[in-house]
Amino acid sequence: MAGLRLGPLLRYADGACATVWVEASRPCAAEVRCADGAGGTARTFQVAGHHYALVPVTGLTPGTSVPYEVFLDGSRVWPPADSRFPPSVIRTPADDQEVRVTFGSCRWAAPPADGHDPVGPDALDSLAVRLAADPEGERPDVLLLLGDQVYADETSAGTRRWLAARRDLREPPGAEVADYEEYTRLYHESWLDPEVRWLLSTVPSCMIFDDHDVVDDWNTSAAWLDDIRATAWWQERLLSGLMSYWVHQHLGNLSPAELAADPVYADVRATPDGTDVLRAFAARADTDPASVRWSYRRDFGRVRLLMVDSRAARVLEEDRRAMLVPGEAEWLRGQALEDRGAYDHLLVGTSLPWLLPHLVHDVEAWDAVLCRGRRGARWAGFGEWLRRRADLEHWAAFPESFADLAGLLAEAGSGPGAPATICVLSGDVHHAYTAEPSWPARVPEARVLQLTCSPVHNSVPLSVRLGFRFGWSTPARLLGRLFARHGGCPRPPVTWRRTGGPWFGNQLMTLTLHGRSARLRLEEAPADGTLRTVEESVLTPV
Repeated sequence: MAGLRLGPLLRYADGACATVWVEASRPCAAEVRCADGAGGTARTFQVAGHHYALVPVTGLTPGTSVPYEVFLDGSRVWPPADSRFPPSVIRTPADDQEVRVTFGSCRWAAPPADGHDPVGPDALDSLAVRLAADPEGERPDVLLLLGDQVYADETSAGTRRWLAARRDLREPPGAEVADYEEYTRLYHESWLDPEVRWLLSTVPSCMIFDDHDVVDDWNTSAAWLDDIRATAWWQERLLSGLMSYWVHQHLGNLSPAELAADPVYADVRATPDGTDVLRAFAARADTDPASVRWSYRRDFGRVRLLMVDSRAARVLEEDRRAMLVPGEAEWLRGQALEDRGAYDHLLVGTSLPWLLPHLVHDVEAWDAVLCRGRRGARWAGFGEWLRRRADLEHWAAFPESFADLAGLLAEAGSGPGAPATICVLSGDVHHAYTAEPSWPARVPEARVLQLTCSPVHNSVPLSVRLGFRFGWSTPARLLGRLFARHGGCPRPPVTWRRTGGPWFGNQLMTLTLHGRSARLRLEEAPADGTLRTVEESVLTPV
């Protein structure tokens, strides 16, 4: 009999249909049955000896919340008979209801329930506990996970023991993951956490990778890429990372219509073993990033989400560095400006913050100038060393891309049909803050904000706390200008001010959007594991 190895994950959901992702123990037919008669079936597909299905659920009614069950070859496997959680539900939005978007990034897998947690309570665990205690209460309409859903390069003690039983950890990549099977261990460790498993079964989710999903500082520079490609272990690690991301995260980001039109998905499902098909796709994504799109768009009523790949789709050559390859930049522009009157709020999800503390921004822009050789070869070598050492690879390290995004946000937020808000949602930097830009020559009608929330569950060392607190200070801002002058960096096309934070801890942000109004709440998981509101603010009035 087929068993449920991982999942279910409720991924896409709109007013009429949804998708539910599962991993089964063997080939089988996966079925979702809803209490109101809606449902759907799908055969599993195989990758590297694992069996997955993404079940399209149709016949849903807008504005309802309906319990569902999962069957494999006709036998019920979800919910478990001994479940201590409420039934998993598919909640479909109505056109005029408010939309709650909860987001965060950087989640290190929680240890077993009887193990010590060195980084404190998991904010997703805490969210799940609250929702389970009051199933009819306020809940997110979608959960955005903005990168580092798994840590391929920072494994837990349990995973290290598992790896050591499998291979010699004295050989590279040591205690990091090496292949597809080892990636599946990370997803199991992360998503079999009981609270998180239930949460992901009942709240739709959207995901995008960041560096640790593959390796720290992934695609920092052309020189970095040359160096890591020279290692014996990198190719297998990268291909396995992209393959496992496609299976576990990317597929669920797509709507049923997009899935039906996806040739890779069709080819993987059409063969008894899709491993070679998917491996060839991952190899193509590596050698020609412009040939693959990981970015995507989702609409939630009058809220538009553009989730942007700011890792794999980079141009790394120093004389033309860009955060996005030209085709990706054109896609983002087209999606932001298309039918602007059709949305009241534009959300741009990018794992890396656009607006940083001023000192950090100026140092990254200065370093970019050095690495281009504008102050000579010795400075260029120092700049590359510093870029890798200090993780100087955010939007500020791609000055032209930073300016292009500033121009696009101003254009999208101006003129007839402008939305009420444009929010750039990010993580990565292990603290939370809000910042607001200003344009010297153009004042958008929309309120534009950088909203950064990280980590969901990870460490925040004292050095990080002190560094970012200083980075936002006035003396740090003046110091940053000295770096910028040394590099001859042009002034950024926008100025910005911090409007909230910095906040430190395991945390989540929630945007509540209704009509033209927007509210923001930041919640932290303190020692007792109960989510505590740290900040609430009205971004636009009702």
